[in-house]
Amino acid sequence: MRFVLRVVGFLVIVAGFVSFVIDSTRGIANGHFDFTPLGATLFALLPHSFPLIEPAVARHIHPFLWDPVLLTVFTTPTWVVALVIGILAMWIGRRKPESVGFASDR
Repeated sequence: MRFVLRVVGFLVIVAGFVSFVIDSTRGIANGHFDFTPLGATLFALLPHSFPLIEPAVARHIHPFLWDPVLLTVFTTPTWVVALVIGILAMWIGRRKPESVGFASDR
């Protein structure tokens, strides 16, 4: 399970880096930096399901979760969210440190 989390974390970090490179290249070509928000990326990937997130969250979970929390996440650049999720996945899947030294119970 830890190995899978590390691999998924690494792949999400790579996707975040690719998103950063694409946004940076587009920014250099246009003359100003305008990073793609996560909401636009999710809408491009899930055009039929993404509009259903707001009513589902507001009705079934809590409206507070939608307005300040998820709207902030959806307006954050895609590469930032991908890097944070990837780093968290790799941190959760890290190996436990080996104990150093000798047992002191002798």
